[in-house]
Amino acid sequence: MKLRNLKYPLIIASAIFINSCSTQQPAKSVPKTSTGPTRPIATKPNPPVSDSEKKITVNLPEINREFRAAWIATVANINWPTKNTLTTQQQKDEAIQLLDLLKDANFNAVIFQARPSSDALYKSDLEPWSYFLTGQTGKAPSPLYDPLEFWISEAHKRGMELHVWMNPYRAHHTTGGSVSSSSMAAKMSESTYRLKNGMYWMDPSDERVQNHVSAVVKDLVKRYDIDAVHIDDYFYPYKEYHGGKDFPDDRTWNAYKKAGGNLSKADWRRANVNKIIKRLHDEIHQEKPTVKFGISPFGIWKPGFPAGVTGSSQYDELYADAKLWLNEGWCDYYSPQLYWKEGGAQSFSALLKWWKDENIKNIHLWPGLNTVAVKSDNKPAEIIGQMSTIRRMMPKNTAGEIHYSIDGLKKNPEMLREIKKLYKEDALVPVSPWIKATKPATPNIKVEKSSESYKISWNSKEKVFRWVLFAKYGDIWITDVLNPDQLSKSIPANQFGKKLNTIAIIAIDRLSNESDYAAEKF
Repeated sequence: MKLRNLKYPLIIASAIFINSCSTQQPAKSVPKTSTGPTRPIATKPNPPVSDSEKKITVNLPEINREFRAAWIATVANINWPTKNTLTTQQQKDEAIQLLDLLKDANFNAVIFQARPSSDALYKSDLEPWSYFLTGQTGKAPSPLYDPLEFWISEAHKRGMELHVWMNPYRAHHTTGGSVSSSSMAAKMSESTYRLKNGMYWMDPSDERVQNHVSAVVKDLVKRYDIDAVHIDDYFYPYKEYHGGKDFPDDRTWNAYKKAGGNLSKADWRRANVNKIIKRLHDEIHQEKPTVKFGISPFGIWKPGFPAGVTGSSQYDELYADAKLWLNEGWCDYYSPQLYWKEGGAQSFSALLKWWKDENIKNIHLWPGLNTVAVKSDNKPAEIIGQMSTIRRMMPKNTAGEIHYSIDGLKKNPEMLREIKKLYKEDALVPVSPWIKATKPATPNIKVEKSSESYKISWNSKEKVFRWVLFAKYGDIWITDVLNPDQLSKSIPANQFGKKLNTIAIIAIDRLSNESDYAAEKF
């Protein structure tokens, strides 16, 4: 990640209850024929409707929806683990602390960097264990555990999505120790180049590289219970990484020209990146349709878009046509890194409006915020202002943002305190209606009354990601978003000077879709 220049009513169709006596209906007459006498046709009486079958109609309040996420960077031990010498238990303890911090602030998603530089913070047969995990490329944690599996499990327990963040092409980071025989920079040396700043970079135009990246992503989607795959702004490297010189891909460029290719070198490079973006989108949904694909590109497509914006051009420098990918809807959410303050040559609101106008497929647009290091005399006020701008400009119950990074919350108490004010009410992740899904099953509900409270219990025949419990006192609704493992709650019989008169529960699936409600009135 580079720092740079949901009233929505849920209505179930009401049943008509018939409480009349069960009597036989009059016999229907059949015209006489020469074949013999006619007989009356008997019909079965209508059975009485039991209380348990009665349906209750309730107009539930709208559920708050907003995407609230933070990046957890593992490269260079930026966020986690804080050192590559920690024990397994110390790593787990640090992870729990970060997840609890986010949960306490009502975040609902984690963007976890599981593949910082062609390495793995999970058990992989395709790439080595990460240097940032154990201090040695290829060395497994001891005692052995799977960090990604642990992060997924712990995030889901807290009702938070886990998005796997990865860099497609970085083969080795300058803080990743020496390049050993276990490193992908060595294993794929023919397709990898050492840049002037010491990083190693895979050639995006090389078919072997494209196939390898594809295999890594499909493996992650197939084996792990993740909610999304997330890639960031690194495609072809920033020129400063190679001392301003051009990327050294003469081998594949000459092969392309020799085969009759007629694109310019810049267009050819962009075509290579376009190819992998479209391929990953299609393969992810083919492997597991419920897994989302997110992209977090550099915040400026080209200087002058919108008018007055200056800065680097990802189109010309990274060969990333991020506008095209958004226009085509080759992902489920877009998080342009809008890391600048309001106003000036890279005005936050101007850039956000430009990306919004380019979002013609109406996928999710959740910008990245520079919560750690936005250039402002008052960082908390600047970030809160940007979050308020997002809420104002984006359609209701579809908005959201990603904070770079969790250190901006962990190490800045004032920032965390101010963000918690905006995230005071819990929220569900916005729905992705273009991803087809079966409506979750209606939960079962049970109510037990005591003198001062009601114990509400519920369950479902299906796996549930979150629950939403509603309680009505007089005309006042209380909404409570709950973790998946919570199956009961005691609530007071009286609040606000009013008696409890209605309760309802709905189930939320992995894609944040809502079930029909189960309800009781008193």
